[in-house]
Amino acid sequence: MVLSKKYALAALGLTILTLAILFGMDRPPICECGTVKLWHGAVQSAENSQHLADWYTFSHIIHGFLFYGFGYWLFRKQPEAARLGFALCLAVFLEGFWEVLENSPMIINRYREATFAFGYAGDSIINSMADIGWMTLGFFAARRMPVKATVAIAVIFELVALYAIRDNLTLNVLMLTFPIEAIKEWQGAI
Repeated sequence: MVLSKKYALAALGLTILTLAILFGMDRPPICECGTVKLWHGAVQSAENSQHLADWYTFSHIIHGFLFYGFGYWLFRKQPEAARLGFALCLAVFLEGFWEVLENSPMIINRYREATFAFGYAGDSIINSMADIGWMTLGFFAARRMPVKATVAIAVIFELVALYAIRDNLTLNVLMLTFPIEAIKEWQGAI
């Protein structure tokens, strides 16, 4: 089943809306270092969340897995083409909403207080747009893969990020909602 043009355009429109809101929030378009890198792996760096991909890219791909599953379930009574289109639009909306919220002073300050991201200043716009792209990649990958493979890849991504940077989607959610000082100290010992 191919995604119909109207749903693709709606998802693109939601992405452009997110882009406009981020510009309206005065987010920097690119890293203030003046470059755009495909990968930046140093978490405790002013360039974290400023480029096209970083260790948190794994989390955004997992968002796509989760949003696909949620959308598939939520729109299960719709014909296949509508289910896919509605699910994609919902996924892009949710990811865009998170990118706007994540770059609000409230969440930036929460990251600084509750996690080891002491100097975190939010994402560049190019990073936020790439995050929506990575989520979309995860969404369509989940559509093509068996559920067991999708879950296995998500677990591997979580474990790799945990090993490499002492952070992942699970810890990110935990530390934003219910910070644990021992985890914060362990994460900061990198």
